[in-house]
Amino acid sequence: MKLQQLLSYTRKAVDEYQMIDPGDRIAIGVSGGKDSLTLLYALHGLQRFYPNPFELEAVTVSLGFPGFDLTPVKALCQELGIRHTTVETQIGPIIFEDRREENPCSLCAKMRKGALNQAVKEMGCNKVAYAHHREDMVETMLLSLIYEGRFHSFSPRTYLDRMDLTVIRPLMFVPEADVIGFKNKYALPVVKNPCPADGHTRREYASELLRELNRENPGVCERMFTAILNGNLPSWPERIPHIRGKQA
Repeated sequence: MKLQQLLSYTRKAVDEYQMIDPGDRIAIGVSGGKDSLTLLYALHGLQRFYPNPFELEAVTVSLGFPGFDLTPVKALCQELGIRHTTVETQIGPIIFEDRREENPCSLCAKMRKGALNQAVKEMGCNKVAYAHHREDMVETMLLSLIYEGRFHSFSPRTYLDRMDLTVIRPLMFVPEADVIGFKNKYALPVVKNPCPADGHTRREYASELLRELNRENPGVCERMFTAILNGNLPSWPERIPHIRGKQA
């Protein structure tokens, strides 16, 4: 996927779900993985021509695992002209050594998001961008069906009233295969996830299930995603149809 296609996907999401307002100060949650680095490029590119002017910050929450080297990510942010901030925590040792959680992912995600949201508020940001792509949206729906018995997925835009902070997901229309293609084409400096639970989570199970369903029923991921978009989910904002002439 070329940058122009990435910007087209991103603008479609931003326009249809009114993600960016004039004067926004947006923090990008950067884990160092392919998705968040792609989001860096997407919002940096959009910033150059989007009619609503906005500012960008890059923020990484370090979980306290040894060997987590953000040097390549910091270099990329410097190249793009985006200030990068690292939030140091001991979330990893707390979960895996002190508490010895059998199912650590839920608690880790909650603590990580709490640390991120607090940091971006202190930096003066009013919005935080997460790098969830199309498959992430569908996998979340599958997890909700399997483990919670409800039809649910991430909302494109969510206002957190306790924090006075809005979460946006500008990559929601981007297929994961295109993220991988973008990573390879632009040689993104991906940093390996040091978490010991990486690759052994419920989300990994949902991801493999989705791949199997798509192998047996080509196009099923896209149809499931369409079902989410048309599902009238109560937590979702109103969708304004995208105008083709406004694409990047």
